[in-house]
Amino acid sequence: MKRPYVICHMMSTVDGRIISENWSRKRIQALYDIYEKCHRSFDSQAWMCGRVTLEKDFVNEKPRPIKTKQLIAGKYFIGDRSATSFAIAVDPRGKLGWKNNEINGDHIIEILSEQVNNGYLAYLQRRGVSYIFAGKKEINFKLALNELAKLFAIKTIMLEGGGHVNGSLLNAGLIDELSLLIIPMADGTPKSPTTFEVSEYLQKKSATILHLKETKELEQGVIWLKYSIEKKGH
Repeated sequence: MKRPYVICHMMSTVDGRIISENWSRKRIQALYDIYEKCHRSFDSQAWMCGRVTLEKDFVNEKPRPIKTKQLIAGKYFIGDRSATSFAIAVDPRGKLGWKNNEINGDHIIEILSEQVNNGYLAYLQRRGVSYIFAGKKEINFKLALNELAKLFAIKTIMLEGGGHVNGSLLNAGLIDELSLLIIPMADGTPKSPTTFEVSEYLQKKSATILHLKETKELEQGVIWLKYSIEKKGH
């Protein structure tokens, strides 16, 4: 089965920073509203974020691994076979906690590495949270996307950060389209995360070429840029 089509949908300052603590809270909420409105304009079944982003905005409890001597077999678990929309959590070490198995009606799927222990898997199963394995220590995103298509019939994913998750998929040539909201703000905070960051353990590939498809001026002075992405080697 063909891997899902991946649209990276992000919002950043003119100097490439993504949301920081030093931004005005009132201002952030107005920008979030614009961001979500643009998100809803796409026809997708799933959205994907990294652990840090999810911990900041969505996680609602600390994980509670279950003591078990039983070896949990299998490379995946499906917690809700009737689900049609999904929130995908990139969580290689199994550090996220959940009170239930959905975020705003979207069924949660965890992408894990094989470093995760049985206690955490048992915890996810008890919560009804789906999971897949995609790599021994670090996430193999090509494998992950193939599994998401095969097991959950996901055709389109909105990739929404953080910077290292975005950078990993970009570096692997797995992003098909970029939807970028440029907000009228300059940050300049040292070591502040940016839209795309390639981790040091990855072999950095050549820069990705973008082709501008559309430009729109939105409220609050936001500029919405849409790009198609040239596949590496073309």
